[in-house]
Amino acid sequence: MARVVKSTFIQGPAGRLEALHEEPDEGARLDRVVLVCHPHPLYGGTLHNKVVFRLARAGRRAHSAVLRFNFRGVGLSTGSYDEGEGEQDDLRAALSCMNDRYPGLPMVVAGFSFGARVALRLACRDSRIERIVAAGTPVFKHDWSHLARCGCARIFLHSTNDEYGPRDAMEVIFASASEPKRINWIESSDHFFSDNLDGLEEAAYEAIRSPLTTAT
Repeated sequence: MARVVKSTFIQGPAGRLEALHEEPDEGARLDRVVLVCHPHPLYGGTLHNKVVFRLARAGRRAHSAVLRFNFRGVGLSTGSYDEGEGEQDDLRAALSCMNDRYPGLPMVVAGFSFGARVALRLACRDSRIERIVAAGTPVFKHDWSHLARCGCARIFLHSTNDEYGPRDAMEVIFASASEPKRINWIESSDHFFSDNLDGLEEAAYEAIRSPLTTAT
């Protein structure tokens, strides 16, 4: 499917947010909008991260308009890191931008690591989000009790050897989350899916396009 890829800026609460907007050529099938959130800003996370790229490509394959953006203080985005709080407002601004451009289309948010945490925090508070695709959820050092009170569909993609979320810890978090939910274990050696990015992309593609049924 041919794509139009545009570098752009979104107006966020802390100033402009650098973004890449990808959409099919005019007249091509368009089923949904996918926004992709990058990993931790203080550890090199940007919209160009390899996992973020694979999540975005999965969205493109699923006939979606895709937006990758840099959180405040990253790349050409203004502002500064806000420990995941202000970053939720950045994501909300990106949702508003894409909702205005594509009214009526389902809105999917995919995030990796820190990006997954931001997306999962916002999911319960923004009814525009149809589903969250959370890759590499960083289960250590965070409170995940809000997952038990959320009705937004959440699909977790998790490495079988994630150093920031071992399988037993992730299973506890998943069990505590309310329905609808699903988890897909991806055979990989680390948090970054380094030796199975193809498997991650395929799982993300199915998570974005599949019916919202529960399967554990």
